[in-house]
Amino acid sequence: MHKEELLELHGHMVEIMQTFREMDAVETNAFDAYDELDVEPGDVHKSKSEHKHAVFVLGNALADVMSDDEFSDAGRIGKRMEELAKDAQNKL
Repeated sequence: MHKEELLELHGHMVEIMQTFREMDAVETNAFDAYDELDVEPGDVHKSKSEHKHAVFVLGNALADVMSDDEFSDAGRIGKRMEELAKDAQNKL
């Protein structure tokens, strides 16, 4: 995936996150791990690897807020996103 495509994906995922943040049922700290990264879609000066890591961390958080448990489809996706985030972090 090219960096421009990754930035676009990152932007769409942030829009989804913002929708979830507006919901009362979602815990206020659900996206803290992503927020701590301080990598936003508009940060074009940040590396592709940093954005990739941010996308996986955000993907994990999104899957967590959508899952009923770790064995649901979203739960399994969240687990895989967590693995990919760790791998991407090791490559930073």
